[in-house]
Amino acid sequence: MRKDIVVYVDMDNVLVDFRSGLDATDAKTLKAFEGNEDEIPGVFGKMKPLPHAVESFKWLAANFDTYILSTAPWDNNSAWNDKHTWVKQYLGDAAHKRLILSHHKNLLAGDYIIDDRDARGVDRFVGKHLFFGPGKAYPTWASVIDYFKESYF
Repeated sequence: MRKDIVVYVDMDNVLVDFRSGLDATDAKTLKAFEGNEDEIPGVFGKMKPLPHAVESFKWLAANFDTYILSTAPWDNNSAWNDKHTWVKQYLGDAAHKRLILSHHKNLLAGDYIIDDRDARGVDRFVGKHLFFGPGKAYPTWASVIDYFKESYF
């Protein structure tokens, strides 16, 4: 266990399949929020985990000082609650009181951030950015876990 290593994990398109929330939303609502889909009330509560995200987060949490670091849309009040509810539902005790919502991810001190983008301060994060997702340096959760196993175990 390396609890001296701080790891932040983004939610949208890292832990959570953003598209799954849109797919669960009716066409009329999608049309009304076209171009601002993250502002659809309740959309974050409809999202499903990405493959292997839940078990990978739990493995990270068991081995490192791990937090969820996400941004919630400023004009979608339900997003803040939906993200909290999602964490409790899918990650349970592994993420108890480990959800941080911020529009400035660079303000947090840590060793790693796992994120699919370099926006919201990720490009200025002092630790290492594990760029996550298809076509990126760490395309799957298996590649992320392999990195940590090779680096620390």
